[in-house]
Amino acid sequence: MIETLIGMFIVFMIIGAIIALETTDLLSAVISIGAIGVAVSICFLLVGAPDIASTQLVVEVLTIIILIKATIRHDLVTIEGDREFFGLTVTIALLFILFVYGVKAFSSLPKFGAPAISEFQGAASNRYLYSGFEETGSKNILTSIIFDYRGIDAFAQLCVLFAGIWGAFAIMRVQSRKRKKKG
Repeated sequence: MIETLIGMFIVFMIIGAIIALETTDLLSAVISIGAIGVAVSICFLLVGAPDIASTQLVVEVLTIIILIKATIRHDLVTIEGDREFFGLTVTIALLFILFVYGVKAFSSLPKFGAPAISEFQGAASNRYLYSGFEETGSKNILTSIIFDYRGIDAFAQLCVLFAGIWGAFAIMRVQSRKRKKKG
């Protein structure tokens, strides 16, 4: 089931990449790239990596905000007339599919108050809790998980977040200097 859903998202990402490459409208290309990033984030969530999914989503939102801000200045397009029937139909169908999967995902959650860790006996979290103190020698289980078991992963996520923030500041600083020179 998950493999099929991930396959559907991969096809969606390929279609989004083709749209981003082939469209002449810059804003449509940026939105397509944003859709690809959100699909990647959902795929990370489906394979059991919520930390990477959240990092991907944060970086994607920052990138899309910067790209849309830069795009709107260069590519001003006004929409006139009625909406296309095909585009509206596809949008409604996608929203319906996401709603159905959301309801299914919500119904498969553990009962409120029941620990999810008890349902997955082979989960890594069970190993962390039951043998973390002996394996790491730490006095705090949270510290042992973050620094000993997930140290490289946590460091890489922090690097990605800081790089995204530095990139955003660098782009905004360049745009600010251009405004000062014009004025």
